[in-house]
Amino acid sequence: MAELIIQARQVRKTYRSGKLRVEALRGVNIEVEKGEMVAIMGTSGCGKTTLLNCLSGLDSIDEGDILIQGDNLRDLSDKQRTVYRAQHMGFIFQDFNLLPMLTAVENVELPMLIARVPARLAHRRALEWLDRVGLSERIRHRPAELSGGQRQRVTIARALTNDPAIVWADEPTGNLDSTTAQEIMELLSRFNREHGQTFVVVTHALEVGQYANRIIRMQDGKIAGEEYTHAISR
Repeated sequence: MAELIIQARQVRKTYRSGKLRVEALRGVNIEVEKGEMVAIMGTSGCGKTTLLNCLSGLDSIDEGDILIQGDNLRDLSDKQRTVYRAQHMGFIFQDFNLLPMLTAVENVELPMLIARVPARLAHRRALEWLDRVGLSERIRHRPAELSGGQRQRVTIARALTNDPAIVWADEPTGNLDSTTAQEIMELLSRFNREHGQTFVVVTHALEVGQYANRIIRMQDGKIAGEEYTHAISR
């Protein structure tokens, strides 16, 4: 039997502001196998980013259970969840979230240094991953000196340096043109195949979702359906 790495059981999340209540997640159930590349798709406001934030422990839930590698996130304190994310997860965001004053290699090194990886080892890993994403000649450039696609490659290198079990990607091609978006998805797909890591990608774009093994569709805070794809691989 396939090993489950992510399990969500009857997950509910409600946002409150004064008298306003928004049910962002309404009894969501999801299972993701180790090594899968899954796309969570739906229109704006359907709850897909909220789901990613809850599954990854960035946000809390009101009801239900989320198990990551068998560990229930509800049993962990905020500090424990932060440590857990640093040790087991990588994140790729639409807006890159790179520090503008740091070079590419320094941006990739930073999470490792925070995790107390020795400086020499962090530097070596950063160089290795920047080479793997095709940026060996841009290691001393700051984000403002890089194109959007290059900045996202730095983000990917940063996300993968600690060899995470799960990589979460929220609209990873949202700020990129179609050609660059294709290059980024081919890169993620290749790393998924080569390293066997689990990728969960939130997207509204079908051309991005087609790189996943499975598409989970959301609507109004619920799972509306799912389908297996003939995933694009190059």
